[in-house]
Amino acid sequence: MILYDYILSASCYKVRLMAALLSRPLQLKAVNFHPLKEHKSADLLALNPAGTLPILVDGPLVLTDTAQILRHLVSSQAPDWQSDQDAQWLAFARTLNDTLGAARLHDILSYDVDIAQARKDGVKQLRILEEHLSEQRIDGLGFVTGDRPTIADIACFPNTALAPDGGISLDPYPSIRLWLRDIRALPGFIEMPGIHRLHELATPPGASL
Repeated sequence: MILYDYILSASCYKVRLMAALLSRPLQLKAVNFHPLKEHKSADLLALNPAGTLPILVDGPLVLTDTAQILRHLVSSQAPDWQSDQDAQWLAFARTLNDTLGAARLHDILSYDVDIAQARKDGVKQLRILEEHLSEQRIDGLGFVTGDRPTIADIACFPNTALAPDGGISLDPYPSIRLWLRDIRALPGFIEMPGIHRLHELATPPGASL
């Protein structure tokens, strides 16, 4: 499988992370998204007329929607990574991309974004996620859809973890931070710029000093 990839893209990272957790090899083709805008080149527009990343090529199959790519990676070999609730959380992940992701693009790549609105909407989504994860933990469930990770977790993880890149602190959200630590602890987890191993150094949320 070939992934047309930008190292700083949260959406591309979702694909790299999912493949790593499944031990599925990817051939990465780096795309100079910024500043050269290679994703708008004729060759890549031939693969994806929308001019977006990621692009996954698996034999004759070309996929350009991140949710579809995640589903494709787990569809045949990893049924345990799916749940009946994934669809609603994949939609929620798109909202995270449109809010937290937009704020991050503004701050790190100088995208023309209404930054005040993006941050306001991003905080609203974090509060929704925090409330949900808090309720999950009360029920003894550590992940978005239950007691094990699914593609819902992988879809929501990057933009949430990268929220500080867009000027939005995660300090007020202890359940989110515990969930981030649980994702980072999964066998096969890989990092990306902006997502570090701070969980191995910092005091866990709720722990006494």
